[in-house]
Amino acid sequence: MTAYNIILILHNVLRWVVLLAGAAAVVRALAGWLGNRDWASLDKQLGLLFTGSLDLQMLLGLLLYLVLSPITTGNFSNFGEAMGNADVRFFLVEHLAIMIVAVVLAHAGRSLSKRVEPANAKHMRAAIFFALALIAILVGIPWEGRPLLRLS
Repeated sequence: MTAYNIILILHNVLRWVVLLAGAAAVVRALAGWLGNRDWASLDKQLGLLFTGSLDLQMLLGLLLYLVLSPITTGNFSNFGEAMGNADVRFFLVEHLAIMIVAVVLAHAGRSLSKRVEPANAKHMRAAIFFALALIAILVGIPWEGRPLLRLS
Protein backbone atom coordinates (compact mmCIF):
# COMPACT_ATOMS: atom_id res chain seq x y z
CA MET A 1 0.00 0.00 0.00
CA THR A 2 1.40 3.38 -0.98
CA ALA A 3 1.66 6.50 1.16
CA TYR A 4 -1.04 8.06 -1.03
CA ASN A 5 -3.46 5.21 -0.26
CA ILE A 6 -2.76 5.33 3.47
CA ILE A 7 -3.25 9.09 3.73
CA LEU A 8 -6.36 8.91 1.53
CA ILE A 9 -7.87 6.24 3.80
CA LEU A 10 -7.04 8.28 6.91
CA HIS A 11 -8.50 11.40 5.30
CA ASN A 12 -11.69 9.50 4.45
CA VAL A 13 -12.12 7.91 7.89
CA LEU A 14 -11.31 11.15 9.71
CA ARG A 15 -14.10 12.84 7.73
CA TRP A 16 -16.59 10.91 9.87
CA VAL A 17 -14.88 11.98 13.10
CA VAL A 18 -15.06 15.62 11.95
CA LEU A 19 -18.73 15.30 10.97
CA LEU A 20 -19.72 13.58 14.22
CA ALA A 21 -17.72 15.98 16.39
CA GLY A 22 -19.13 18.95 14.48
CA ALA A 23 -22.70 17.69 14.78
CA ALA A 24 -22.25 17.04 18.51
CA ALA A 25 -20.72 20.49 19.06
CA VAL A 26 -23.55 22.17 17.14
CA VAL A 27 -26.31 20.25 18.95
CA ARG A 28 -24.72 20.90 22.34
CA ALA A 29 -24.24 24.62 21.59
CA LEU A 30 -27.80 24.99 20.30
CA ALA A 31 -29.18 23.21 23.36
CA GLY A 32 -27.12 25.47 25.62
CA TRP A 33 -28.18 28.60 23.77
CA LEU A 34 -31.88 27.80 23.52
CA GLY A 35 -31.99 26.16 26.96
CA ASN A 36 -30.04 28.99 28.60
CA ARG A 37 -27.61 26.51 30.20
CA ASP A 38 -24.27 27.16 31.80
CA TRP A 39 -21.11 26.65 29.74
CA ALA A 40 -19.75 23.25 30.80
CA SER A 41 -16.51 21.37 30.36
CA LEU A 42 -18.18 19.17 27.73
CA ASP A 43 -18.99 22.25 25.64
CA LYS A 44 -15.32 23.22 25.64
CA GLN A 45 -14.18 19.65 24.92
CA LEU A 46 -16.55 19.23 21.96
CA GLY A 47 -15.34 22.49 20.45
CA LEU A 48 -11.76 21.33 20.91
CA LEU A 49 -12.51 17.91 19.39
CA PHE A 50 -14.23 19.53 16.41
CA THR A 51 -11.47 22.04 15.69
CA GLY A 52 -8.67 19.58 16.49
CA SER A 53 -10.02 16.85 14.22
CA LEU A 54 -10.67 19.46 11.53
CA ASP A 55 -7.06 20.68 11.82
CA LEU A 56 -5.75 17.14 11.44
CA GLN A 57 -8.09 16.62 8.48
CA MET A 58 -6.75 19.81 6.87
CA LEU A 59 -3.17 18.64 7.41
CA LEU A 60 -3.88 15.30 5.74
CA GLY A 61 -5.75 17.06 2.95
CA LEU A 62 -2.87 19.44 2.31
CA LEU A 63 -0.45 16.51 2.22
CA LEU A 64 -2.64 14.90 -0.43
CA TYR A 65 -3.15 18.18 -2.28
CA LEU A 66 0.47 19.33 -2.41
CA VAL A 67 2.44 16.08 -2.49
CA LEU A 68 0.62 12.81 -2.97
CA SER A 69 -2.56 13.11 -5.04
CA PRO A 70 -2.21 12.44 -8.76
CA ILE A 71 -5.40 14.47 -9.31
CA THR A 72 -3.90 17.70 -8.00
CA THR A 73 -0.17 17.34 -8.52
CA GLY A 74 -0.65 16.11 -12.08
CA ASN A 75 -2.82 19.08 -13.00
CA PHE A 76 -0.76 21.94 -11.55
CA SER A 77 1.36 22.05 -14.70
CA ASN A 78 -1.65 22.80 -16.92
CA PHE A 79 -3.92 24.69 -14.55
CA GLY A 80 -5.91 26.43 -17.29
CA GLU A 81 -6.93 23.19 -18.94
CA ALA A 82 -7.67 21.61 -15.56
CA MET A 83 -10.14 24.41 -14.81
CA GLY A 84 -12.18 23.26 -17.80
CA ASN A 85 -12.80 19.88 -16.16
CA ALA A 86 -15.41 20.20 -13.37
CA ASP A 87 -14.14 17.16 -11.42
CA VAL A 88 -10.52 18.29 -11.47
CA ARG A 89 -11.49 21.92 -10.72
CA PHE A 90 -13.43 20.71 -7.68
CA PHE A 91 -10.30 19.17 -6.15
CA LEU A 92 -7.85 21.83 -7.33
CA VAL A 93 -9.86 24.85 -6.15
CA GLU A 94 -13.33 24.36 -4.75
CA HIS A 95 -12.76 21.61 -2.17
CA LEU A 96 -9.68 23.36 -0.79
CA ALA A 97 -11.32 26.81 -0.63
CA ILE A 98 -14.49 25.54 1.04
CA MET A 99 -12.54 23.55 3.62
CA ILE A 100 -10.30 26.50 4.46
CA VAL A 101 -13.44 28.56 5.08
CA ALA A 102 -14.80 25.76 7.29
CA VAL A 103 -11.61 25.64 9.37
CA VAL A 104 -11.65 29.43 9.81
CA LEU A 105 -15.33 29.38 10.86
CA ALA A 106 -14.82 26.56 13.35
CA HIS A 107 -11.81 28.26 14.93
CA ALA A 108 -13.66 31.59 15.01
CA GLY A 109 -16.53 29.92 16.84
CA ARG A 110 -14.25 28.33 19.39
CA SER A 111 -12.21 31.50 19.92
CA LEU A 112 -15.19 33.86 20.10
CA SER A 113 -17.08 31.59 22.48
CA LYS A 114 -14.13 31.63 24.89
CA ARG A 115 -13.96 35.43 24.93
CA VAL A 116 -17.51 36.33 25.88
CA GLU A 117 -19.76 36.14 28.91
CA PRO A 118 -22.46 35.14 29.83
CA ALA A 119 -22.79 31.44 29.01
CA ASN A 120 -25.74 32.07 26.70
CA ALA A 121 -23.54 34.26 24.48
CA LYS A 122 -20.85 31.55 24.46
CA HIS A 123 -23.36 28.97 23.29
CA MET A 124 -24.81 31.34 20.68
CA ARG A 125 -21.44 32.07 19.10
CA ALA A 126 -20.40 28.43 19.16
CA ALA A 127 -23.74 27.33 17.66
CA ILE A 128 -23.65 29.85 14.82
CA PHE A 129 -20.02 29.41 13.81
CA PHE A 130 -19.89 25.64 14.30
CA ALA A 131 -23.10 25.25 12.28
CA LEU A 132 -21.73 27.40 9.45
CA ALA A 133 -18.49 25.39 9.48
CA LEU A 134 -20.42 22.12 9.42
CA ILE A 135 -22.56 23.31 6.50
CA ALA A 136 -19.43 24.32 4.60
CA ILE A 137 -17.89 20.91 5.27
CA LEU A 138 -21.01 19.10 4.05
CA VAL A 139 -21.04 21.21 0.87
CA GLY A 140 -17.31 20.69 0.27
CA ILE A 141 -17.21 16.91 0.66
CA PRO A 142 -17.07 15.02 -2.65
CA TRP A 143 -20.10 12.79 -2.02
CA GLU A 144 -20.68 11.55 -5.57
CA GLY A 145 -18.48 8.88 -7.08
CA ARG A 146 -16.53 8.34 -3.85
CA PRO A 147 -16.94 5.59 -1.26
CA LEU A 148 -18.58 6.69 1.98
CA LEU A 149 -15.99 4.72 3.91
CA ARG A 150 -12.71 3.93 2.20
CA LEU A 151 -10.75 1.20 3.95
CA SER A 152 -8.51 0.03 1.13
